[in-house]
Amino acid sequence: MEFTYQLSDIESVADKVLENIEHKVVTLEGAMGAGKTTLIKSIAKRLGVSTPISSPTFSLVNEHESDNGDLYHFDFYRIEDEIEAYDIGVEEYFYSDNWCFIEWPERIRNLVPEAHSTVKIEVLENDFRKLKILNN
Repeated sequence: MEFTYQLSDIESVADKVLENIEHKVVTLEGAMGAGKTTLIKSIAKRLGVSTPISSPTFSLVNEHESDNGDLYHFDFYRIEDEIEAYDIGVEEYFYSDNWCFIEWPERIRNLVPEAHSTVKIEVLENDFRKLKILNN
């Protein structure tokens, strides 16, 4: 699935993403500032998370309770190698059957479960974004 949107439409975009992903492990790909964290915030709200969502850039993972179980938000932008992710126990998170949203998955490509959904965000002109969903 692929569509174009503006950030002002982020709540309906979150609904479309939730309707079209097939896995609870979701990687988000896109340039810095593409809106990955903004989308995760909106999805988390839709899933019943009531606590504030922020990027876990320095902590690597933020944990949130939701109406649909736990939700884990990962940001691997600052890691040096996959061992750092492995050391925080990512495999336990990824195979917990809870929601896992992963920013900068290319930094831990070998640790991402084979069965996952991918959301790719591309920044276009005039504050538009193109979103593509792939289910693996």
